[in-house]
Amino acid sequence: MSGSRTGRPPVPRTVRAPAAPRPPRENPFVRFSTRAKRAWDRPLTAYYLILGGSLLITVLGLVMVYSASQITALQMSLPGSYFFRKQMLAAVIGAVLLYVATRMPVKLHRALAYPILAGAVFLMALVQVPGVGLAVNGNQNWIALGGSFQIQPSEFGKLALVLWGADLLARKQERNLLAQWKHMLVPLVPMAFLLLGLIMLGGDMGTAIILTAILFGLLWLAGAPTRLFVGVLTVAAVLGTILIQSSSNRLGRFRCIGATEMGPDGSCWQAVHGIYALASGGLFGSGLGASVEKWGQLPEAHTDFIFAVTGEELGLAGTLSVLALFAALGYAGIRVAGRTEDPFVRYAAGGVTTWITAQAVINIGAVLGLLPIAGVPLPLFSYGGSALLPTMFAIGLLIAFARDEPAARAALAMRQPRFGRKRGAGGTASNRSPRSWNTMRRRATARSSGER
Repeated sequence: MSGSRTGRPPVPRTVRAPAAPRPPRENPFVRFSTRAKRAWDRPLTAYYLILGGSLLITVLGLVMVYSASQITALQMSLPGSYFFRKQMLAAVIGAVLLYVATRMPVKLHRALAYPILAGAVFLMALVQVPGVGLAVNGNQNWIALGGSFQIQPSEFGKLALVLWGADLLARKQERNLLAQWKHMLVPLVPMAFLLLGLIMLGGDMGTAIILTAILFGLLWLAGAPTRLFVGVLTVAAVLGTILIQSSSNRLGRFRCIGATEMGPDGSCWQAVHGIYALASGGLFGSGLGASVEKWGQLPEAHTDFIFAVTGEELGLAGTLSVLALFAALGYAGIRVAGRTEDPFVRYAAGGVTTWITAQAVINIGAVLGLLPIAGVPLPLFSYGGSALLPTMFAIGLLIAFARDEPAARAALAMRQPRFGRKRGAGGTASNRSPRSWNTMRRRATARSSGER
């Protein structure tokens, strides 16, 4: 007799269905690349890259300026934080300019192009007036403002050329005039040559190279034909060769490319010691403040060769981080220029990106011994208020353009504060509008829009 001990009929056992086969595991590299692609395609990616990248470069630059300039300040019988305090003041003023630039409409940017150009030309001509202009390291390109404050007008000439050239090309494109080579070159190229001539009167060839790069960038964005582009490049190359051959100092800088030993007369001292600083840094560097080359061996350790001190103190990890930040900034600028439909925004964003990228490449290339020493600072990183102020204003332009994209504007408009309450007229729950505080709804809206 079968049955359970309690006398109840046995409960039939259910037969389990066979388990469904598990889906194949996704490759982690494929998953990472998919997520990265989604992140790059978000509307606010360029905005965050420009804002975050420029902020990190500036903050790291302040740290390195403080570290690299202490010995130089003490050798000049100045407080150790002298150069750092001046750079901090310039960074605060630059932050104000950046904020103002981000809040200005595009029409106001275009309206300011001509006053900025006129002011830059006036100041650059004033540099050549005896008693007004000041020579530093053999270059007559400074104006003394009183005390220890000086200004380099050629740095503002870069911003002037970008804004004025972008407005000029945008106006001509709106009238369908860029198809004619005369309208593409005139008056853009003559004005650029005027700025280059004023700069070269002071002997500053490094800034002249940056201005030439901005000119080529604007012509490329305007769709200049190959023969026209090559023609302007040939003229610039011939003039550059003549200027290099006419100066033994410039010719000696070209001979120091790739040098690892100094000449019998002490030539290539700066280039060789820059390589020594990078080589002694190793993977993670000797630590902040522990640089040996900044103790009088490496000239311009806190300005033109601050990247070498960064490599010595922070190592390969620090230098690669700086390179990654500049690469992200350049990518974001190209993305802003490529996605806009406003011709002025495209030319201005492309001009600013060309300016910052070209200057970073020339500075870092000189420190690595791959390019001649041009004497240009590393943007947002090296010491120098005259270079920092217009650069931060230009970064504000990029941020404003990135925020002004239709998709980015919509994403920013949908972002709401997640904490706190919005009260109605009476402050009670019955008087609150339907769009009052609702955290879950706003989180769901943010996820559906693809932004967090």
